Amino acid sequence: MKKVSFLAVLAMSVVFISNAMAQTEIVFAISAAPGSTQYITAEEFTRRANDLLGDKGKVTFYGAAQLGKDKDLMQKLKLGTVHLSMPSSIMSSIAGEAGLFDMPFLVKDRAHLNRIEHTIFWPMIAPAIEKKGYKVIGFWENGIRHITNNVQPINTPADLNGVKIRTPKSTWRIKMFTAWGANPTPMSFSEVFVGLQTGVIDGQENPLTNISAAKLNEVQKYLSITGHVYTPSYLTTGANQWNKLPADVREILEKTARDVQGWMYAMGAQGDLDLISRLQGSMEINNANRAAFVEASKPIYEEFAKEVATGKQMIDMALQLAD
Repeated sequence: MKKVSFLAVLAMSVVFISNAMAQTEIVFAISAAPGSTQYITAEEFTRRANDLLGDKGKVTFYGAAQLGKDKDLMQKLKLGTVHLSMPSSIMSSIAGEAGLFDMPFLVKDRAHLNRIEHTIFWPMIAPAIEKKGYKVIGFWENGIRHITNNVQPINTPADLNGVKIRTPKSTWRIKMFTAWGANPTPMSFSEVFVGLQTGVIDGQENPLTNISAAKLNEVQKYLSITGHVYTPSYLTTGANQWNKLPADVREILEKTARDVQGWMYAMGAQGDLDLISRLQGSMEINNANRAAFVEASKPIYEEFAKEVATGKQMIDMALQLAD
C-alpha cells in the first residue's frame, strides 16, 4: 500500500514538474514611466496575454527602465534576456526607414496613421527592421509630441533659437530641431526631469501622457501645442528569439497585440483632451503657428528623401493617404 502511494505521489510530482517546465516565461521590459500611454498599454497587453496563455506561458512585465533604457533593451532583445520591449523614437536609428515617423507634421490624425500603418509600415518598414535582427509584432502608440520649456512660449521656429531642447537619440529629431534653430540635446528620458530641474536643458518634446506621467510640469513653465510628430511605439522582439517560442505562444502574443491596438487608440484620444485640461493649472499653454513650422520643415523632407532609398516614395504615399 505504501509502495503504491509512493508511486502515485512520484507520478504526480513528475506531471507537476513537466507542466512547470512547459510554461514559457516571456520577459516584457520598457523604459516608459508609469501613467504614460506606453506603460498603460503594456500593462493591458500583459493582462490580456496572460489570460489567454493560461498554462502555456506567462508574461512578466518590468516598466520604468527597471531592466535598462531603450538602447540596453534593444541589445537584450537580441541576446534573448528580454523577450518583448516597446521602442519608439530609437527605432529610426535601427532602421532608417522608420525615420518616416520623424518627419514633422506628416501624420494628420490617428485615422491617417492607420492608413499609413497598413499601406506603408507593414509592407515596407517592418521588413527593414527585421533585417536588423528585430521583429515587430504590434504597431502601437507613444503619442503626438509637443514642446515644453522654461524660456518662452514657442509660437514659431524663431522662438526656439538657441533653446537647449532634449530629444530622443533619433537622428531625424535632432536634425529637425537643428533646422528650427534650437540646440538639440539627445538624452535618455529617465534623465530628463533632473536635466530640466538643474538647467542642463531648457526644454523637451514629448506626448502629453509622458509629460504628465514624468511630472515635467513641475519643472517646466511653458507648454506649446505643436503636434510636430506622431510617434508610434513598436511591440518588438528579437527575430531569432521569437522563432524559439512555441508556435501557439507566438500566435497568442500576436493576437493580443492586434486586439489591444483599438483600445489603446481610444484611450490615447481621450487622454489628450483630459491632459490639456489638467496641465492648464500648472503650465502656460499656447497653440503654435503650424504653418510656420511646416514651412521650416521642408529641408527635412528633402534630406530624408535623399538619405533613405525608399524615403521619397514613402513620403509621397503618406501624404496621399492624408485625404
